[in-house]
Amino acid sequence: MKNHKTNKLIKKMAFLLASFITILSFTSCSEDPLDKVPLDSYTDASVWTDLKLAEAFANNLYTVLPSTQHNWNDRTNRSWVLSTACDEAFNNFNDYDIWNLNSGALTPDNAGNFDIWKPTYATIQNCNIFLSRIDDVPGDEAWRTRLKGEVLFLRAYAYFKLTSDYGGVPLVTVPFDLNSNFKVDRSTYDQCVDFIVTELDKSAELLPLTTSSLGRITKGAALAIKSRALLYAASPQWNTTNDISKWKKAADAAKAVIDLNIYQLYDKSYADLFTTNNSEIICSRLSSKDPQWSAFNGVEMFNSPSGFHGWANFAPSQSHIDAYGTADGKDITDPTSGYNPQKPYVNRDPRFYKNIVYDGRAYGKPEFCQDRYDAGSSNKAEFYEGGLDSPQGWDTWNASKTRYTFRKYCDTTYNYNSETQTNKTWIISRLGEIYLNYAEAEFKLGNEGTAIQYLNAIRQRAGITVPLTGLTGTALENKIRNERQVELCLEGFRYYDVRRWKIADVTENKPLMGVIITKNGDGTKTYTYTKVQDRIFKPQHYLLPIPRDETNRTSLVQNPGYN
Repeated sequence: MKNHKTNKLIKKMAFLLASFITILSFTSCSEDPLDKVPLDSYTDASVWTDLKLAEAFANNLYTVLPSTQHNWNDRTNRSWVLSTACDEAFNNFNDYDIWNLNSGALTPDNAGNFDIWKPTYATIQNCNIFLSRIDDVPGDEAWRTRLKGEVLFLRAYAYFKLTSDYGGVPLVTVPFDLNSNFKVDRSTYDQCVDFIVTELDKSAELLPLTTSSLGRITKGAALAIKSRALLYAASPQWNTTNDISKWKKAADAAKAVIDLNIYQLYDKSYADLFTTNNSEIICSRLSSKDPQWSAFNGVEMFNSPSGFHGWANFAPSQSHIDAYGTADGKDITDPTSGYNPQKPYVNRDPRFYKNIVYDGRAYGKPEFCQDRYDAGSSNKAEFYEGGLDSPQGWDTWNASKTRYTFRKYCDTTYNYNSETQTNKTWIISRLGEIYLNYAEAEFKLGNEGTAIQYLNAIRQRAGITVPLTGLTGTALENKIRNERQVELCLEGFRYYDVRRWKIADVTENKPLMGVIITKNGDGTKTYTYTKVQDRIFKPQHYLLPIPRDETNRTSLVQNPGYN
C-alpha cells in the first residue's frame, strides 16, 4: 500500500457514490407526464406491485447485518472494529474513531463512526415501510411469506443491535411520514427484548428451515439470534437480581436451535470453518468484493502482517494471546501446564495456531511471497526487532504494534496481493456459539454437568483431547468465559461479553499490551511485554451515548454518565 490515507479517501468516495446511485434507484421519477420511466430505476408504486421489486427492496435491508467487507467507517458494519473496542485487539489506524472509546474520552459528541443510532433507525424505517406494504403485493403467497419473515428478522436484528449498544430504545413499528410525531419515548430494556423475541418467533414461523440460497435468512437464524438476545438479557448487566427464569429462557432458546438437528460442529479444520460454507454455519452474510486495490476491503489485505504487504489493521492483544491455554487444555497460569514464557508459542491450544500469526509462524504459500525469499528470508513471520514484519521491516507504517496479526478468516490458498476472491462469508451465527450459550445458561441454572458436556464438545473439536472434569463454581464459570474468548475471537462477541458480564471495568481499564521480541546473537529470542495503548473505561461506557443532536431533537433521556 503506497499511500494508505489517500487510498482510504478514494474508497470512501467510491462508497458514497455507490450509495448515492442506490438511493437514486428507489427515487420517484419526475411528475412531468412526458417523462419516461428509466429502465434502471422504479417508482414507489411499481415496487409494491411486483414481488421481484419487493424482494430487491428487502435485499437492500440485509445491509443491517455485518459482513467481511471493511468499509472503513461504514456505521452499518462494525464487524471487525468491535475487536479493537475491547481487550481483544488494537486498531492500527483509528478506524471508526475507536480511540475516543479506548481512551475513556467518549461523549455524546464524539462517538463518530462507532455510533450506529441513525443508520440503524434508517433501516428500521425501511423495514416498517416494507412490512406495511408487502401483504398487498400480488404474486406467490409462499414467496411473499418468506420475504415478510426475512424483514421481520432484519428489523428485530436492528433493534437487537440498538439495545446491545444503548439499552432501552424507542420502539417504532410503523413508517414515519412528514406528519409523524418523531418524539417517541424510550422503552425499557426488558420491553425491547420482549419485542425482539416476539418478532423473531414470528419470523421463525414464516421462514423455511433450509434454503438453497446461501446467505438468506432461515428459521434457524431467527432462533439463533433469539438465543443470543435472551442470553444477554439474562446476564448481570441487565439481570441485576439474577432472576433464574431469565436463564431458563436463555437455555431453552439455545436448546431449540440444537434440537433442529440440521447443524453440526465442523470438525474437518477449524481454520476452514471461516473460509468455507459448512455444516456449522446457521446464519451468514456474503460479501461480493471488487478487486482488492480499488475496494480496500479484502480480509487478507487488512489482517496480514506488513512484511507480506498486509496492513495489520486489527492486531491481537497480548491478553488475547494469553487466553489460549496449552495443548492439553490447561491455563498457562497453571503451574503444571509446562508453559514457558520465553518459549511462548510452543505447545499451545490448537486454536492458537489457527487464529494467530505470531513470530516464526509460516504464513501463506512460499510462491506468494517470493520477494521475502529474494531478501534472504522465508514465509515465516518475523515480528522480532529488525524482522520483515517489525516496525523496522517492510511497509513500516503497517507494522503490527502488538507483534501479532489474526490468521482467522484469512484464506491463505490464494495470493491476495494479485488475485481477487468473491463471496467471502461473515458468520453471524454458528453452532459453536449456540453450544457456548447453552453451556453458560445451564451453568447458571445449576446444571454444571451439562455445561461441561457442551464445553468439552467445543474443545474436542478444536483438538484438545483431555476433557474437562471436576470443575465447579467460579472455576467453571471462568472456563466458560475463557472458551468464548478463544473460540469466538474476531467474531464480534468479546466487546459485548465483557459488558454483559459487568467485568469491562477490569478488562478494559488497563493498558493494552503487546510484545517486543529481541533476536539474540546465539539465535535465541527474548520476549519483553510492553504497553501499546493506554485504555480507560468509565462506568458509563457499559453503554454508548445517544448522539447529542438526537437527544436535542427528540428530548430522549440520555444514558447515565453522559452530560
